[in-house]
Amino acid sequence: MVRTFCRMCPALCGALVTVEGGEAVKVSGDRDHLLSRGYLCPKGRRMATLAGDPERLDEPLLRDRRGELVPVPWDTALDDLAERLARVRDDAGPYAIGTYAGTMLDSAGRAYADRLLRALGSPSRYTSSTVDSVAKVLVGKLMSGREGLVPAVDWERTTLLVVVGENMVVSHGGFSYFPDPVRALRGVASRGEVWVLDPRRTETARLATRHLRPRSGADFAVLGHLVRELLRDGADRAHLAAHARHVDELRRAVEPLDRATAARLTGLDPADLGELLAAVRSHGRLAVVTGTGVTMAATANVTEWMAYALQVVTGSFERPGGRWFNHSAAVLPSRRGPGPDTSGFGPGPRSRPDIPRMANQFPCAVMPGEIEQGHLRALLVIGGNPLVAFPQPAQLARAFDRLDALAVWDIVPSATVRRATHVFPCPAPLERADVVTPVHLSAVYAQHTPPVLPLRGQRRPMWWSLGQLARRLGLSIMPAGADPDACTDDDVAASLVAGTAVAWDELRAAGGAPVPHPYEDRWVERTVLPDGRWDLAPPLLVARMDHALDRARAAVAAAAGVAGPSPLVLGNRREVHHTNSTLAWDAGAGGRPGPYVYLSPADAAAHGVGDGDTVEVASPQGAVTGEVRVDATLGPGVVTIPHGYAEPNVGHLTAIDVDVDPLTGMPTLVGVPLTLRRLDP
Repeated sequence: MVRTFCRMCPALCGALVTVEGGEAVKVSGDRDHLLSRGYLCPKGRRMATLAGDPERLDEPLLRDRRGELVPVPWDTALDDLAERLARVRDDAGPYAIGTYAGTMLDSAGRAYADRLLRALGSPSRYTSSTVDSVAKVLVGKLMSGREGLVPAVDWERTTLLVVVGENMVVSHGGFSYFPDPVRALRGVASRGEVWVLDPRRTETARLATRHLRPRSGADFAVLGHLVRELLRDGADRAHLAAHARHVDELRRAVEPLDRATAARLTGLDPADLGELLAAVRSHGRLAVVTGTGVTMAATANVTEWMAYALQVVTGSFERPGGRWFNHSAAVLPSRRGPGPDTSGFGPGPRSRPDIPRMANQFPCAVMPGEIEQGHLRALLVIGGNPLVAFPQPAQLARAFDRLDALAVWDIVPSATVRRATHVFPCPAPLERADVVTPVHLSAVYAQHTPPVLPLRGQRRPMWWSLGQLARRLGLSIMPAGADPDACTDDDVAASLVAGTAVAWDELRAAGGAPVPHPYEDRWVERTVLPDGRWDLAPPLLVARMDHALDRARAAVAAAAGVAGPSPLVLGNRREVHHTNSTLAWDAGAGGRPGPYVYLSPADAAAHGVGDGDTVEVASPQGAVTGEVRVDATLGPGVVTIPHGYAEPNVGHLTAIDVDVDPLTGMPTLVGVPLTLRRLDP
């Protein structure tokens, strides 16, 4: 039995692996883990079979002159890629070389990809956060002056939890990830209330004390109405006086959201809004958690702003029963002085200079344009699958074909792997060492694991191949400038925690068990906020309120002007067996579901379709074909197709050149208008 932790999603639950004959025969939860306490979801348990999966990538691949990917030795693949990158660098400068990092949780691989890009001097960094969650980065930055704030729920003391557009049971928390969400939700419900706002009765909504179904994209009106009423009666006025700025500006921004207006824009019963407001007033403090149902919508920034404002107005940040901010000793320095930190923000990409660089990256929506205009000529894809993660995948595929090099590091074949010029096989989670300092519940800890299983085939650690590539380019990214061949997993892990509060020797000596570190009380209030005050009305967000109101009014008018069934819009959906595109290559195998086109019973009846029928779902941007599943948990008017699959690829229904957020470059992926028709067998 080997102690380790799961790397299939950012919850990073503790795991015990039974190894027999060099094979993982069972993966189960670690009951002694100080947070997950024996919990492990189906994704984590699948680590047992991933190492030996017959679809695994086992050797480097290089596209030959006939256009086929063929096996080659490591040196051949690395030499060829280095030669192409050097030519691009010499011809067009380092800007023309970029990286994209997905959700494959390889801490060393991702860190060393960033080191390589910095050594090259290129700003062309992309990550999956700009296709699902970048509003959280923007709002935290504008309201506090610091990016990278990740609030966690005070699960032990919270008595009122409001979950908006987030299915915690499947996705483990939405940005601030945590283990065993069922236990956590039941704990809050047992001593208080859990309210869920979601068009679907999700697995999380089933555990709630109340479930409301607001119109897609109108969540901001619910939260804004609460803020409006609390500023009149129920706000923590002492907290606002000491820790907030621009309260009057916030009051003016939310003034249009009276009870009748909020009900009309959201489609909710005014009585339900009244009862939610009464609950907030009764509990005093609350925790608000938002997910991709919010952050993928066109109103994402305003909704996130209202969520933050509601928690400041009630004095819920960094107070018992609300949400707290982990100073994350091994990731973010906790002793910086107050005031704005603009290190991650700067000029936008050359093809769209109007969209600012944020969190040290360009928005993924600009990538095809950057390639088509010749600004980006080589791309290194680090554990991601942009061809199923981005909108308009056909345009992206055509752009990829124009690249001098498309190099992909991955575990299994994918749509992006099949388009690559170079493919590098990486270790599965149980085959590699890892060190992390995650944010969980109300504790801070670090954890290290050595490899549980030996490497097979020609798989090599991602950090090693990136180090070799850097060396061929005349750069050094390894600890103390060492040769990658002379480095060990421990050397690399030690470099990741160097300069932090985590002692590497203590971490290694823990034998895979988590090492706790103390929580720094009210660190945002004391060390981050200018004068200890939140900005409740950043001008950029105030200016977007009218846009959000106009969209919500237009949606109401569109619904009122249609006779018969409700107009259809695209919702979002995650599945318990997959994290974005991770593990999605084997959809339908082993009895696993989908991917399907999910319709409410009312919408299925209105369109004359049922389980197993084939339908075409179309938007102004494109169309997909899929098999229907009637889902009684869905409310009328919302169609969901799981994100992250090559077929049907929901990206065909969304756009990167229409309805892109001007502040973040985030495309609209939720609330897109749809039509549906049945196809003949």
